[in-house]
Amino acid sequence: MTAEEQTRVDAVIEQEQDSVRISPDVIAIIAGLAAGEVEGIAGMSGGIVGGIAERLGRKDLAKGIKIQLDGETVRIDINVIVDLGVKIMEVAEKLKQEVRSTVEKITGLKVASININVQGLNMAKDQDAKTPKEED
Repeated sequence: MTAEEQTRVDAVIEQEQDSVRISPDVIAIIAGLAAGEVEGIAGMSGGIVGGIAERLGRKDLAKGIKIQLDGETVRIDINVIVDLGVKIMEVAEKLKQEVRSTVEKITGLKVASININVQGLNMAKDQDAKTPKEED
């Protein structure tokens, strides 16, 4: 089995004669849900190839997340857009902690590594703050 084929194989947890298969897509959705809980993350990015940033939403929670499975361990790559004005390293650390905790808790798999790729800045908050409010 090639490395590429291995990334497409579901995680398999075997106990005695029974097994549970967890799709990489399910793990990506779990990671996306966890990312949505982190303040300072404006959205997910499809990466440089996709080129289109999209706010977190229910339609594609796995957007910008790549999962690699190796037995009962998982490696996660996440492409994000962060809010302008946040401390990127602090937000990235919170994101890693939230994703690791959530994925391990829900799936029972061990998260070997999480790579955060900041693909852009969301300037909407900054623009909203500068927009004068209309007076009645």
